[in-house]
Parts: sequence; structure tokens; C-alpha cells
Amino acid sequence: MEKLIEEYSQDYELLREAVEGLSEEELRFQPAPDKWSIHQILIHVTDSEILATHRLRKVLAEEEPLLLSFDQEAWPDNLEYERLDREQHMLLFQMLRVSMLPLLKNLTPEQLVRVGQYPDGARYTFKELLELRVQHVRNHLAQIERVKQAFSEDRV
Repeated sequence: MEKLIEEYSQDYELLREAVEGLSEEELRFQPAPDKWSIHQILIHVTDSEILATHRLRKVLAEEEPLLLSFDQEAWPDNLEYERLDREQHMLLFQMLRVSMLPLLKNLTPEQLVRVGQYPDGARYTFKELLELRVQHVRNHLAQIERVKQAFSEDRV
């Protein structure tokens, strides 16, 4: 569990490192019309974190709470990600993660196995939800690398 918490606490720095030194053109580049730019990925990661932090806290605080998802494809257009402040979202991501650390560092074995359930019946323990958070960021870090590569190839 200690390793998982450490990985969770490192995600902000990993995101920062992934975009360090990129130009605004690189950050806004979309590899295809239906693919997200790095700017959009960063906003999405934060939006997802808002909901995930709520889910994690809900599982710790309530008995088998209902967990809700979101339509991640609808959010970039309907919330106009292109107009949102990327830096504010990065700082919000950082604050959400930091706000969870005191809870994570004091978890009991009983809390790790507390369960939340989605409307479709899928059930996840607190630990599984936390693992999904780390994996989510890792997946998007890989996506950022693919967008950077596509940008480089587009410029050749």
C-alpha cells in the first residue's frame, strides 16, 4: 500500500515533467480531429480527479455508496476545454491529490476493503479505486507522449 500511495503522490510531478518546455503550439496540437490535445488531456485528468476524489471520500465515509461516472467525451466540447486555464487545472489536480494524502497515510485495513458501487452493479474496493487513479494518470502520460511524437512527425 505504501508504494501505491507514493505513486499516487507523484502523479502531479510526472504530469508537470511530461509537459515541461512544450510550446503552446505543441500543447494545443491534436493528432487527429477526434484525438485530444495535451491541453485537453490535462483538463480531462483534472476533471476526472474531481470526480474520483469525491468517489474515494464517499467510499471512506458512507456504507457502500453509489458511485457515479461521467461522459468524458461530452466534457471537452460542452465545457469548452479550449477556453479553460490549463495552469489552474494543474494546480487543482495537485490540491486534490494533496488533500487526500492525510487520509491515505492513516488508512486501516478495514478501510481498504470498503466498497462503492456503480449503477451498472460494478463494485470496487477503496484500494481498487485508488489503483485506478494511478493507472488513469499513467495511461494519460503515455497518451501525452504519443501526442508529442505525433507533433514531431507532423513537423517533418
